[in-house]
Amino acid sequence: MTVVPRFLAAAIAAAAALVPAAALASICHAFVEGVPGVRVASLGPVAAAAEEVTITYIGHSTYRIDTAGDVVIATDYFGRHGDGPPPDVVTMNQAHETHFTDYPSPAIRHVLRGWDPLGDGPAEHLVEEGDVVIRNVTTDIRGWGERGRDGNSIFVFEVANICIGHLGHLHHRLDESHYAMLGQLDVVMAPVDGTYTLDLPGMIEVLKRLKARVVLPMHAFGGASLRIFLDGMSDEFAIRQIGGPSLTVSLDTLPAEPTVMVPSNIAWGFFD
Repeated sequence: MTVVPRFLAAAIAAAAALVPAAALASICHAFVEGVPGVRVASLGPVAAAAEEVTITYIGHSTYRIDTAGDVVIATDYFGRHGDGPPPDVVTMNQAHETHFTDYPSPAIRHVLRGWDPLGDGPAEHLVEEGDVVIRNVTTDIRGWGERGRDGNSIFVFEVANICIGHLGHLHHRLDESHYAMLGQLDVVMAPVDGTYTLDLPGMIEVLKRLKARVVLPMHAFGGASLRIFLDGMSDEFAIRQIGGPSLTVSLDTLPAEPTVMVPSNIAWGFFD
């Protein structure tokens, strides 16, 4: 059994209480083995050829995820999904109109809003579509005068034995319960504008704590914030430009060291 520090064990136990008893097993929570209420997935024989997943930066906070099982997902969807077939699943966040749409196509099978439109509490999603399981962890957003409770969701996509997290429009640092509910993420998509979302020192702190093998920046409005972000990450993360908008990864091909991988369509000549 994994030994968990006492302060973290309490946070994990609190998070576990929020996990539905019939929840699908999570491949991201191997480190909480033995905590009541959290089911740990068996990875099975992963020595066979690992499945791949392709992640493409579309723009703003929208990444397109194409799985080996032909499931298409668009994050922070406001009507754009890039080339190829329309998405089967879209996720949205409440911050402003470039992160959601009130008029998604009826052909989209799952429209997952990161907030509860009825205001009855946090949004709760646990969806299985083809070869991917999608869940969310809510965070707050800044409001007019007071904090908007549970107005944003960090969506987690579990596919090909990889855990992919999209931070959405994250406005604040995470606490121990957030980290416990997220589990170990392999790939994280993070906003790096440093103004509309969490300030850059805070975002860098969060990402260094998550220690994902791949960080994909998004929501950058100019080269200055991207440069500050990359400089702040470079002491613990390798920095690499993707030779295009898309990254294809598997459990076998994740980088050996934590790496910020910058899509070419967000770099704006940064690497020239």
